[in-house]
Amino acid sequence: MADQAPYEELVRQFSAFGVVKREMRRIMPADCHSGSAAVLALLGRHGDMRISKLAELLAVDMSVTSRHVAHVAERGWIERFPDPADKRSRILHLTPAGEAQLDEMFRRTTQLLAERLADWSDDDVGRLAELMGRLRDSFGDCRATTPGFEQTTRTPAST
Repeated sequence: MADQAPYEELVRQFSAFGVVKREMRRIMPADCHSGSAAVLALLGRHGDMRISKLAELLAVDMSVTSRHVAHVAERGWIERFPDPADKRSRILHLTPAGEAQLDEMFRRTTQLLAERLADWSDDDVGRLAELMGRLRDSFGDCRATTPGFEQTTRTPAST
């Protein structure tokens, strides 16, 4: 078996990474919790979609997704339209207010990262982004059962 020390250090770093996530959540608008931010970001990136597709992209249960969608819809950030292909389903659409909210979240997060990483070179920031993307890709479909671990229906607090 390969040396486990580098992986143990990764576990420690991931545990400590919570401080970064908390700071990023702290700068978000008060009425835009992490689940709402994720919904807006995915609609902004992928465009209109069914709630089932959104749940798949969020890698959370439909009931959790429905709560997030209700939250952003109540604020006027998305609209729900009947799906022409299946009238029982709804298509989620980002509104201009939702686009503005997404732009504001992106601006705040970008500003925070620029401030905190001001002493990093552009190459270091680019390398970090590349490695984070590679790490994410290595996990593939995170909903698949991992050998040795039981799959649960619980979702992390920071969806």
